[in-house]
Amino acid sequence: MQLSDYQKAAAFTAIYPQEHAILYPALGLAGEAGEVANKVKKMIRDNNTDLKAIAAELGDVLWYVAALARDLGVDLDDLANDNLNKLYDRKERGKLQGNGDTR
Repeated sequence: MQLSDYQKAAAFTAIYPQEHAILYPALGLAGEAGEVANKVKKMIRDNNTDLKAIAAELGDVLWYVAALARDLGVDLDDLANDNLNKLYDRKERGKLQGNGDTR
């Protein structure tokens, strides 16, 4: 499945009010990313690796990324390509490490 196909399919399950576009999925993304981090944290504390549970939370993260990108008018395929191009450029210039958005 292409990311843009996922984005279109996920839109059918988006039931939040349009007046909360961008805000709703951004907050949901933060919450779901926190759930991923919490499950990983519990791996350390409990020495119990539940990879399926972490993967399920990552699926929720993906849904919110798709919804937020849609609300911003950004296609996920384009987003992924642009991100890789940025990272490959940084690697080529020896700038993967360090700080700043414009390195």
